[in-house]
Amino acid sequence: MFCKTPTKLSKHNGLTKSFCKKNANFVAQLLNLTTVSRKRKPLPVLQDVEIVDVAAEGNALARVDDMVVFVPFGAPGDCVDIKLEKKKKNYAEGRITVFHKQSELRVESPCCHFTICGGCRWQHLPYDYQLQCKRKQVVDALQRIAKVELPEIPQVIGSKNVWEYRNKMEYTFSNKSWLTFEQLNSGVDFPDRDAAGFHIPGAFDKVLDINRCYLQDDISNAMRRFVKDYGKKHSLPFYDLKAQQGFLRTMMVRIASTGEIMVVLVVGESRPTETESLLKALIDEFPQITSLMYVINTKVNDTIGDLPVHLFYGKEYIEEEMEGLRFRVGPKSFYQTNSVQAYELYKVARNFAGLTGNELVYDLYTGTGTIANFVSRRARKVIGVEYVPEAIEDAKVNSAINGIENTMFFAGDMKDVLTDDFISEHGRPDIMIIDPPRAGMHNDVVETILRAEPPVIVYVSCNPATQARDIAILDSKYRVKAVQPVDMFPHTQHIENVVKLVKR
Repeated sequence: MFCKTPTKLSKHNGLTKSFCKKNANFVAQLLNLTTVSRKRKPLPVLQDVEIVDVAAEGNALARVDDMVVFVPFGAPGDCVDIKLEKKKKNYAEGRITVFHKQSELRVESPCCHFTICGGCRWQHLPYDYQLQCKRKQVVDALQRIAKVELPEIPQVIGSKNVWEYRNKMEYTFSNKSWLTFEQLNSGVDFPDRDAAGFHIPGAFDKVLDINRCYLQDDISNAMRRFVKDYGKKHSLPFYDLKAQQGFLRTMMVRIASTGEIMVVLVVGESRPTETESLLKALIDEFPQITSLMYVINTKVNDTIGDLPVHLFYGKEYIEEEMEGLRFRVGPKSFYQTNSVQAYELYKVARNFAGLTGNELVYDLYTGTGTIANFVSRRARKVIGVEYVPEAIEDAKVNSAINGIENTMFFAGDMKDVLTDDFISEHGRPDIMIIDPPRAGMHNDVVETILRAEPPVIVYVSCNPATQARDIAILDSKYRVKAVQPVDMFPHTQHIENVVKLVKR
């Protein structure tokens, strides 16, 4: 943005004062152009528009003439007015301002924060309909992106629990709470802006203060509210996300299927006395906690992967259980956030692998070795590879505590570890189980898999689009034998999908 004086113009744009003075007319033209460009024509309101479908990113879809319009929180059958906020040649984005008619599909959301916090975009849709939409998402990705021959894709395996299903939640403390449109328009002053809740999408420095979130056991809400109230009572400064200062910063709560509870409090300043007093009060109020830890984070980001975690009370881990196997989960460990549904997902993967007890299995992106250890009883040997060294150490511990002796784990970047030499040394796999991050696999990894030619590949993915992209590359040597979507995240648009590929 150009400033209104040569001095400010030079300061913000790297131009010297002398240049600005010598070229005053040119500078004036630039300022005039900037002023004109800022006067954007307001976008229209589309009236009496019917919502006809659901779309990507949890949005709903309407069609107006030749234009597709995406809006959040709509349901097919709604008749609405839409205020456009972005308009391109063939599509637009907007928000619903008026309901003329509400869809018969709609259900009442129990959450008072729905449509504001941005976490659950489908709470207004019946769960059965959500599953239909998720299956459609999988079918669309495989047909449109992979463009391969497909078997019949079955219905999604739905989650047994559609509320309080998450085993992990992360909360943020902030001194700049997000004010809703209703609060802003009320004319009331809100001097107390301390908040404990979730980041508002698109506003990194604003946090919505949460009363109750329905995605984890309610004890998690009680803990968050307790820490917030304690902080206010004892004048502990809530974190300022812009100034990067303050004491109360974030809190993670993990609740295992075994009932064990881990709490990790992250503070932005080293205050030993205040930290100890708060943690003692927390454990006194909630004796159910089995692992209480804290982290001092003075960095500009919230990640704690590179910071030491200090144990205040209890054990350094909690344990999940699956078919009699125990899995230790530490403060930095990855574990599927829906414990009950993770068991369903891993059963599908194991079934697709078709193990007889004689196979050499490669488990790529093994994380803490959950899948590797889960399938090890039915395999001759399992080799797990993962980028994060700490996760590999957890995987080894999980094998040891379960008496599993036919696993090996290696840490490193997948494209650097999984090489032709690695496969020559450890053996050509009979089965490859792949569970990459949302971005999918690096092309070098796909090429190595094609050269390794395992008879069966089981591809587990949290992103059907990147999964379909990788399957299109694998199609030169593999065909899709079976597909099974599994819902891990009710009331969101996210879906896990398992695909079995067999060598042609």
